[in-house]
Amino acid sequence: MILNILIVLITFLFMEFTAWAAHKYVMHGFLWSLHQDHHEPNKSFFEKNDYFFIIFAIPSWLGIMLGMIYNHYTFVWMGAGIALYGLCYFLTHDVLIHRRFKWFDNTNNRYFRAIRKAHKVHHKKLTKEDGECFGMLIVPLKFWKEAKSIKQKKKNASTV
Repeated sequence: MILNILIVLITFLFMEFTAWAAHKYVMHGFLWSLHQDHHEPNKSFFEKNDYFFIIFAIPSWLGIMLGMIYNHYTFVWMGAGIALYGLCYFLTHDVLIHRRFKWFDNTNNRYFRAIRKAHKVHHKKLTKEDGECFGMLIVPLKFWKEAKSIKQKKKNASTV
């Protein structure tokens, strides 16, 4: 069981780098036509960018299904790691950052503030070129420092 949990965790971590590369080279590359509306003011709840949910769910589904069919359970646990990353991505990106669902209204955690800021910097570019901050869960150190200083400023202002 420990090996299975390790496979899930390693796959989950690997997915952050896979998602970074897919975001930078695929979404901001040859599939920009699906991702572009995500960088524009949106009038609708759904975006063409939402198709990436299906695209990224396929390896998870195949790993779990084919692993079960052919008794190769390593693939089942890899599929579970991909699915777990997908859940975290959804909660972070669609719920916490873009607020498509109003589930975490009072979240004021330093890590979440850093993620929000990094994503805001990413969305400053409305074109596919010259972007930055393509990851989701691993945030550059400068945004951690900024999130800490913002909290300290708020704390100091409230004590005055």
